[in-house]
Amino acid sequence: MLMGVMLFFDGGLLAIGNILFLAGLTLVIGTQKTIYFFARPQKMRGTICFFSGILLVFIKWPIIGVIVELFGFINLFGDFFPVVVGFLRKLPVIGNILSAPGISKVIDRMSGQKLPV
Repeated sequence: MLMGVMLFFDGGLLAIGNILFLAGLTLVIGTQKTIYFFARPQKMRGTICFFSGILLVFIKWPIIGVIVELFGFINLFGDFFPVVVGFLRKLPVIGNILSAPGISKVIDRMSGQKLPV
């Protein structure tokens, strides 16, 4: 998908990236858990937007498809952002950057983490 975006939203590469993302997710967590993950009632808006974005990429509207897909991705996987930020802060170089005074407040607000004080 990154190559598809870097090559000015090449529809073929974006489609292959979407297929590989769904296949990889299915292989990592299993078929039943993948279906359950996308079929949760409280995340239905994200699921509809995500798969609509994939469909738009398949019918050769890659820019609009990626935007809709990104909105759905944020709705579906938004709960994982604090975990990802916590992991990134433990990495050597990226952790120092994310812990900088100005950046730390912005990242905390975006990820939804509470400040200790």
